[in-house]
Amino acid sequence: MTVEAGRVVPQVHRTMFLSDLHLGAQGCRADAILGFLAQNDAETIYLVGDIFDIWDPLILNWGARQDRIVEILRARAAAGRRLVYLLGNHDRALAGLAAEAWPARARLGITVERQVEHRAADGMRYLVLHGDICDARWLRFHICTRLGSRADGLLRLVDSGLRALRLRFGREARGPIELLLRGLNTVFYRSHSHERRLVALAEAAGCDGIICGHFHLAALHDDHRRRYVNCGDWTDNCTAIVENWDGRLRLVAWDALGAAPEGAATPALTPTGAEVA
Repeated sequence: MTVEAGRVVPQVHRTMFLSDLHLGAQGCRADAILGFLAQNDAETIYLVGDIFDIWDPLILNWGARQDRIVEILRARAAAGRRLVYLLGNHDRALAGLAAEAWPARARLGITVERQVEHRAADGMRYLVLHGDICDARWLRFHICTRLGSRADGLLRLVDSGLRALRLRFGREARGPIELLLRGLNTVFYRSHSHERRLVALAEAAGCDGIICGHFHLAALHDDHRRRYVNCGDWTDNCTAIVENWDGRLRLVAWDALGAAPEGAATPALTPTGAEVA
């Protein structure tokens, strides 16, 4: 990112991987997404599933910020950026729809895929998909997605109420329910068996690694014979994967609590310490 004449100019990466924005859900951190997009762009942008969550939420959370996110993505596609949309379990309603048939608020003018292969600048080949295919069998039923969306929305509404009553420490501090949801998710996937199943898919496809989302657990490592990469999410962790021009992958976090860089109006993108060549 650079600042020219008081205007933030995004840093252009070779590739960006974003997943689990959950636009429309109560937990979506639209301000963080806008801040990230203001400072970051890429020749190819992979939207790795659950970008929209407008079918099953308890209460649809949509406003000007969500509209602006869609406008930015649409404008980048129109400007020649390559946008690739991978279906998730929360936006599976888009399956089989022509681009012009998408709901108006979600219309990006691009088609959707279930999985694709990405070849990095260093020659590494990655299978890219959302990742819900490797959930426990009972979690793959749509009723689980629907119930999960509504339960999550209800809990986050309660958390918002606590914040309004000033029962939290600081405007941006994590509330007790948000911390509980993050903790439960970590415990639920503590065995990392989903990672091994996904790596096996990449191996079967002849790829060097897997890039996914879904689990809201950002990761970048080579622990299972192949590279495992998870973008994270934009409800609790605000993380993404970027590919440098030499093919190196970096796991980055949007520092929504940090100070803005000099001359910039938005917070900084910070490395998490995970970088693999």
